[in-house]
Amino acid sequence: MSAIVLKRVYETPLPTDGYRVLVDRLWPRGLSKEHAEIDEWNKDLAPSSELRKWFHHDPELWKEFSEKYWQELQKNDFGKKFLEHHKDQEKITLVYAAKDQEHCHPVILKKYLESLQ
Repeated sequence: MSAIVLKRVYETPLPTDGYRVLVDRLWPRGLSKEHAEIDEWNKDLAPSSELRKWFHHDPELWKEFSEKYWQELQKNDFGKKFLEHHKDQEKITLVYAAKDQEHCHPVILKKYLESLQ
């Protein structure tokens, strides 16, 4: 079982981050790939483009977005496949670009992945 943590991609990468996975569909603005120090960019774990555009980081839509995103995760096997592929990782850091750290999809993704372990 891997420990799963969250971190903004703009924060300094640390050796203690473990395996760093960018879980956004779009590459973060103003950040070079070298500076990000990402081990994997997994767009499949991000919300669909339609859902992301609909939500548009509006906290008023958070509850409904959370439910819809959880349903998307359940509908496909990307989360299960991701965990199977990385089962030997001691620590996985899900990195993301969102400024609002309470109302962003990695919060839901982390809970979902932990529910599968």
